[in-house]
Formats: sequence, C-alpha cells, structure tokens
Amino acid sequence: MKKLLLATAATALMAGSVSAQEIKIGIILGFTGPLESITPNMAAGAELAIAEVNAAGTLLDGATVTSVRADSTCIDAGAATAAGERLVTSDNVNAIMGADCSGVTGAILQNVARPNGVVMISPSATSPGLSTADDDGLFFRTAPSDARQGVVMTEVIMDRGIKSVALTYTNNDYGKGLADAFAAAFTEAGGTVTINSSHEDGKADYSSEVAALASAGGEVLVVAGYTDQGGKGIIQASLDSGAFDTFVLPDGMVGQQLVDDIGDGLTGSFGQYPGTDSAGAELFQGLATEAGFDGTSAFAPESYDAAALILLAMEAAKSTASADFKDHVMDLANAPGEEIFPGELAKAIEIIKAGGDIDYVGATAVELIGPGESAGNYREIEIKDGVIETVNFR
Repeated sequence: MKKLLLATAATALMAGSVSAQEIKIGIILGFTGPLESITPNMAAGAELAIAEVNAAGTLLDGATVTSVRADSTCIDAGAATAAGERLVTSDNVNAIMGADCSGVTGAILQNVARPNGVVMISPSATSPGLSTADDDGLFFRTAPSDARQGVVMTEVIMDRGIKSVALTYTNNDYGKGLADAFAAAFTEAGGTVTINSSHEDGKADYSSEVAALASAGGEVLVVAGYTDQGGKGIIQASLDSGAFDTFVLPDGMVGQQLVDDIGDGLTGSFGQYPGTDSAGAELFQGLATEAGFDGTSAFAPESYDAAALILLAMEAAKSTASADFKDHVMDLANAPGEEIFPGELAKAIEIIKAGGDIDYVGATAVELIGPGESAGNYREIEIKDGVIETVNFR
C-alpha cells in the first residue's frame, strides 16, 4: 500500500511539474464499439481546440500541447480503466478529455482519475448518476444530464401530438438512466409508456424483443440505445416485422451512419441531441468544415469545449497540475467576464494573462451548473430523404 501511495504521489508530482514545453491531453473515447461512427468527429473537435492553442503559442508562456488517444470501447469498463491507466501512468497525460459513454466514464473516474488526482471533462457521458458521483472536484461534463434530456424528449414527442410510446433501452448506466428520466417525465406530462424494457447489445437477432414491444403497442418506439449496436438492431427488426415505422432517437442514436445503414425506413423518425443555434455553434461548424470534419456531429462541439476548458483552466492556474487548475473550470465557464467563442482561445489566454475575467461560451453556449455539468440545450432533428435535418432548438 505504501509503495502504491508513493507511486500515486509521484505521478501527481510529475503531472504538475511537466516542462512548459509539453502538455499532454488524453482523449479517451469509444474508437471501437457502439459509438465508433461518431467518435472520430468528437476526437477531431477536441484536437481542433488543441491545434488552436498551439497556433497561438502563448499558453503557459509557450507550451506545446499534444493529444494522446485511447479507446474506451464505450461498454467495457475493464478495458476502459486499463486504457485510462495507461494514459496517466505511461503517457503521463495532464488531464483527460472523455470518456464518452456513462458506464466507462464512471469507471475511469473512480479507478483512475480520483486515485491519481487527474481532471477529466466528458463531452458526452449523460447518466444522471454521474451528477452525484464522488469526484473530489475533478470531474466535469460539457453535456447535460439525461434528467434534462428526459424532459426535452417528452416535449419533442408531446408537441407532435403523440401520447403513447413503447420504450427500449440499452442495458447499461446510460440506457437505464435515460429511460427512467424519460418515463418519469412523459408520465408526469400525461403520456403513457406501454412498456419499458431493456435490450442487450451485440445480439444477432432482436425479434423477440421487438415482439414484446409490438405486443405492448404505442404510436412510436423510443430507442435509447447506440447507433452502431443494439439500437440499430431493434430498429431494423421493427421495420422487418412491421412492428413500428417511426422511431424516437435520443443522443446515442443520432448518427449519419445509422441513417445510411437503415435507409428509407428512418424517414419521418425524429429525436434530439445536445446542441444550440448560438453564434458559437455556427463559428465552430465553420472551423470544423475548414479542418475537414462534421461540426454538427453529435458531441463534436462538446468535445471542443471540454478540451478548451481544460487548457484555459491551466492558464488561469498557471499550472498543469489538476489540483491547481480544477477549481478554475467553473469560473471560466460562467459569467461574469468577456465572452469567448470558438476561434478565440488566443484572445482568452491573453485576457487571463492580463488578470481579466472570461465567460467561456464556446461552441455549445457553455453554462456549468451544480456538480460541474452543462445546463443543457438541445437540437431537435428529423430524418428526411436520408439526411439528419435540424428542425428546432430547445
């Protein structure tokens, strides 16, 4: 135990004393697994912020920032923990941008971030359970809790005149958390959830799950799953059997690859994922296009904001040590101060250096509340002619 404590202390010391010439940010996302089709844009979003800071050349008086990628798998807590451990103990990262899915995020937080005293900011872990997780002030998220998404999804459905739904969710922290939040909000609003059942990822056949959902009935099927896994299988089996023809797609189900794979069967389906119509969102989308990736992809803007907040907090603390800069994240993300948008990270660094205040608005109109999570803005979408179209913001 004594050796373990000494090793942990040494790791923390190394993180705080890294030369001004190099800062390492770990980017741990599901590069394989049920979200692998949207993960590349998330990583690109974070690395866009890093590139912007490097181009400025002024962070901590000339530090160079590099990213180190690791695979969370999204679903394997053991593999995610091991990957996170490698980032901290072998790669000596100063902070973690990630993880993505809620279960692996919680595992890395408890098994890696807290024991090693490393800040992590997730762009997409949305389980309500993370709001009350013990985190020693090290954990933040630029995505809102699914407690908020449950209410927004209820509004999206009710506004379309739909009063009864069947509900299926992937059997993990994310799926159950979202399903419970939605079912409570929808029922309170006067709607009926005919069935609330889980499904397992990785199955070749979802006909029995779909048969149970169809038997319960409902005007539409809410699928709280993953684009590249069981959620897709549930939709395909529903279309093949004629059980449902319209699907409600929350954040984990919004991806162009899913639309391409399913085809015309998704026409008319709708849903929501975090996003805003703010000036920052438009600026970010332009920068992303120039960088060669889709800035409207789910959680790409949140990833940019997560990386930007980490780096700006380091500047505010004049330190790369998590123990020093963790207490600056909330202040930078909220008023008062000069508003900072995508493309203005160099400006933000100069203001901080001069002793001024900033209000980091970023790509997602960042406002951190309570236990360091986004207050929550959502993009309402509908599938039309093979394209994910934004029809409203909430």
